[in-house]
Amino acid sequence: VQLQASGGGLVQAGGSLRLSCVASGRTFSSLYPAWFRQAPGKEREFVAAISWTTIYADSVKGRFVISRDIAKSTAYLQMNSLKPEDTAVYYCAASAVTGGEYNYWGQGTQVTVSS
Repeated sequence: VQLQASGGGLVQAGGSLRLSCVASGRTFSSLYPAWFRQAPGKEREFVAAISWTTIYADSVKGRFVISRDIAKSTAYLQMNSLKPEDTAVYYCAASAVTGGEYNYWGQGTQVTVSS
Protein backbone atom coordinates (compact mmCIF):
# COMPACT_ATOMS: atom_id res chain seq x y z
CA VAL A 1 0.00 0.00 0.00
CA GLN A 2 1.26 3.43 -0.91
CA LEU A 3 -0.25 6.70 0.23
CA GLN A 4 0.36 9.96 -1.61
CA ALA A 5 -0.55 13.18 0.16
CA SER A 6 -0.93 16.54 -1.54
CA GLY A 7 -2.65 19.88 -1.21
CA GLY A 8 -0.47 21.69 1.27
CA GLY A 9 0.64 25.26 0.81
CA LEU A 10 0.82 28.74 2.26
CA VAL A 11 -2.42 30.36 3.39
CA GLN A 12 -3.35 33.33 5.52
CA ALA A 13 -4.98 32.88 8.89
CA GLY A 14 -8.70 32.33 8.47
CA GLY A 15 -8.23 30.69 5.11
CA SER A 16 -8.89 27.16 3.94
CA LEU A 17 -7.01 24.27 2.37
CA ARG A 18 -8.00 20.78 1.34
CA LEU A 19 -5.49 17.98 1.64
CA SER A 20 -5.82 14.81 -0.40
CA CYS A 21 -4.41 11.34 0.18
CA VAL A 22 -4.53 8.82 -2.65
CA ALA A 23 -4.10 5.14 -1.85
CA SER A 24 -2.66 2.65 -4.29
CA GLY A 25 -2.39 -1.09 -3.87
CA ARG A 26 -5.48 -1.15 -1.72
CA THR A 27 -8.57 1.02 -1.50
CA PHE A 28 -10.16 2.85 1.38
CA SER A 29 -12.96 0.30 1.36
CA SER A 30 -10.63 -1.89 3.41
CA LEU A 31 -8.43 0.77 4.96
CA TYR A 32 -9.26 3.34 7.58
CA PRO A 33 -7.52 6.65 6.87
CA ALA A 34 -6.33 9.28 9.29
CA TRP A 35 -4.35 12.48 9.34
CA PHE A 36 -1.51 13.42 11.64
CA ARG A 37 0.70 16.48 11.79
CA GLN A 38 4.08 17.47 13.11
CA ALA A 39 5.07 21.03 13.82
CA PRO A 40 8.73 22.07 14.06
CA GLY A 41 10.23 20.98 17.34
CA LYS A 42 7.11 19.08 18.36
CA GLU A 43 6.03 15.48 18.34
CA ARG A 44 3.69 14.15 15.72
CA GLU A 45 0.08 14.45 16.81
CA PHE A 46 -3.22 12.97 15.76
CA VAL A 47 -5.56 15.23 13.79
CA ALA A 48 -8.51 13.20 12.51
CA ALA A 49 -9.60 9.69 11.55
CA ILE A 50 -12.56 8.14 9.78
CA SER A 51 -14.11 4.70 9.90
CA TRP A 52 -17.84 4.23 10.50
CA THR A 53 -17.52 7.50 12.42
CA THR A 54 -15.14 10.42 12.54
CA ILE A 55 -12.81 11.43 15.32
CA TYR A 56 -11.03 14.76 15.70
CA ALA A 57 -8.41 16.25 17.93
CA ASP A 58 -9.92 18.91 20.16
CA SER A 59 -7.68 21.52 18.58
CA VAL A 60 -9.30 21.07 15.14
CA LYS A 61 -12.85 20.07 16.06
CA GLY A 62 -15.38 22.27 14.29
CA ARG A 63 -12.81 23.53 11.79
CA PHE A 64 -11.49 20.43 10.02
CA VAL A 65 -13.49 17.74 8.24
CA ILE A 66 -12.14 14.33 7.24
CA SER A 67 -13.82 12.39 4.48
CA ARG A 68 -13.09 9.64 1.98
CA ASP A 69 -14.15 8.77 -1.54
CA ILE A 70 -13.82 5.02 -1.81
CA ALA A 71 -14.35 5.00 -5.58
CA LYS A 72 -11.39 7.34 -5.99
CA SER A 73 -9.32 5.69 -3.24
CA THR A 74 -8.84 9.14 -1.81
CA ALA A 75 -9.14 10.58 1.66
CA TYR A 76 -9.49 14.29 2.29
CA LEU A 77 -8.90 16.74 5.06
CA GLN A 78 -10.82 19.98 4.59
CA MET A 79 -9.23 22.60 6.80
CA ASN A 80 -11.17 25.79 7.49
CA SER A 81 -10.55 28.79 9.72
CA LEU A 82 -6.86 28.00 9.71
CA LYS A 83 -4.68 29.38 12.48
CA PRO A 84 -0.91 29.93 12.61
CA GLU A 85 -0.71 27.09 15.13
CA ASP A 86 -1.98 24.73 12.44
CA THR A 87 1.34 25.15 10.66
CA ALA A 88 2.91 21.71 10.35
CA VAL A 89 3.78 18.89 8.03
CA TYR A 90 0.60 16.87 7.56
CA TYR A 91 0.78 13.12 7.05
CA CYS A 92 -1.91 10.73 5.92
CA ALA A 93 -1.94 7.27 7.40
CA ALA A 94 -4.11 4.19 7.17
CA SER A 95 -4.98 1.23 9.31
CA ALA A 96 -6.28 -2.11 8.11
CA VAL A 97 -8.24 -2.51 11.32
CA THR A 98 -10.64 -0.05 12.89
CA GLY A 99 -8.89 1.42 15.88
CA GLY A 100 -5.78 -0.51 15.03
CA GLU A 101 -2.22 0.57 14.50
CA TYR A 102 -1.50 2.79 11.53
CA ASN A 103 0.78 0.64 9.44
CA TYR A 104 0.74 2.70 6.27
CA TRP A 105 2.07 6.25 5.97
CA GLY A 106 2.38 8.74 3.18
CA GLN A 107 4.97 11.41 2.76
CA GLY A 108 4.14 14.70 4.40
CA THR A 109 2.71 17.82 2.87
CA GLN A 110 3.63 21.20 4.33
CA VAL A 111 0.90 23.52 5.53
CA THR A 112 1.97 27.02 6.52
CA VAL A 113 -0.51 29.50 7.96
CA SER A 114 0.64 33.11 8.13
CA SER A 115 -0.73 35.58 10.64
